[in-house]
Amino acid sequence: MLTSYIGQHIELTISGRPQLDIGLLVDAGDDIVVIFRQDRYYYIPTKHIHHFRIIPSPEKEEETLYENPLEWAAGESISFRKTLFNARGVFMEVYMTGIHTLSGYLTSIMNDYLVFYSTVFHTVYVPLDHVKSIMPYPANKPPYLLKNERLNVKPTGLTLARTFEQQLKKMEGSLAVIDHGETPDKLGLFQSVDQGFLTLVMADGERVVWNIQHIKSVHLP
Repeated sequence: MLTSYIGQHIELTISGRPQLDIGLLVDAGDDIVVIFRQDRYYYIPTKHIHHFRIIPSPEKEEETLYENPLEWAAGESISFRKTLFNARGVFMEVYMTGIHTLSGYLTSIMNDYLVFYSTVFHTVYVPLDHVKSIMPYPANKPPYLLKNERLNVKPTGLTLARTFEQQLKKMEGSLAVIDHGETPDKLGLFQSVDQGFLTLVMADGERVVWNIQHIKSVHLP
C-alpha cells in the first residue's frame, strides 16, 4: 500500500517522537519505509508509524538524493531485518525514544535484539522492538570529527545469546546500565533474570524489578 506513495512528501508520527517527521518517501517494504530529508535517509519500521499524510512538495529547490548507504540489489524488496544486515559497519544513529539515541556501529543482529557499538557507551544491547528508526550518517562526515583509529570497535568479552532475555541472564552479577541510566533506579547490579523480569539492586541496596519488555537498552559501564 505504501509503495503507491513513493516519490511523494509525507508527514508522519512515530512512536516516542512528539514532533512530526517530514520527508520524501523513497522506498517501502512490508515492514519498513525509507524517507529522505535534510541530506539523510531515515529507515522506519512501519509498526511504529501512528499515522501519515501526503503533503505538498516544498517550494524550495528539491534536495539532491545521494547514494543510498544501505543499498540493496535492484528489484529486491526491502525489509527491516535486511536493512539491519546491510547496516552493519555503517556509522549511523539509532533512535529509540525521547532522548534515547545512539551513534556508532551495528555489529550483530540476533533473534530479537541488536548489538551496537556506541562511540560513547561502547557495547550496547537494544531490543529490536524498541528501534524506532536508524539513520546512517553521510560517509564524508566522521562522527564527532574523530580520526578513524579512534572509531575502532572494542569488543566485549561477553558472548552473545540468541535472545535479549538470555543475554541479560549472562549479565547476572554485573553492574549494568538500563536506558542510558536516565534515572537512579536504572543503574545497579543485575541480581537475577527470570520469566521476563529483571531484578536490579541499586547502590543503597534497594531492589527494583523491571519488566524486560520495557527495557530499551542495556550496557556495561
